[in-house]
Amino acid sequence: MDNVAPDQARAALDAVEQARRRVAEEVGLPRAYWWGMAAGWVILGVIGDLGPQWLVIAATLIFGAGHSFVASRLLDGRHRTDQVRVSAAVAGRRTPIVVVGMLLALVVLTIGVAMALDADGDRSPGIWAAVLVASIIGFGGPEILRVLRRWVHA
Repeated sequence: MDNVAPDQARAALDAVEQARRRVAEEVGLPRAYWWGMAAGWVILGVIGDLGPQWLVIAATLIFGAGHSFVASRLLDGRHRTDQVRVSAAVAGRRTPIVVVGMLLALVVLTIGVAMALDADGDRSPGIWAAVLVASIIGFGGPEILRVLRRWVHA
């Protein structure tokens, strides 16, 4: 180590930082999380349109509690796969905030689409709005999370 030139040391440090950034970009939630969320979204849409009010409330509470249980173990984004567990310093501490913000935006989108469909006379606006948003969640959830994390430097 005594004969390391400054440019070699700089190159080594740059390589380490680049590798750290690549690992940090892999932080996220497992694909199954997103598809489970999408399935729950559709089920809530169906219950919302077809079920009695008490069932809508109960299903929403159950969905929220279930998501809270699962998310509390995954929300830090450090366990996307079984092969690697990223340290909290690399994963960033803002990932849970980004996920919650993303989910709130998706709720607002669902409500907005359902209201537009209802105003247009659709008989099942909640179902169609849920299917649309569930498609966004299932197919694009990881990519949306990756972009949002980059925007907020999480």
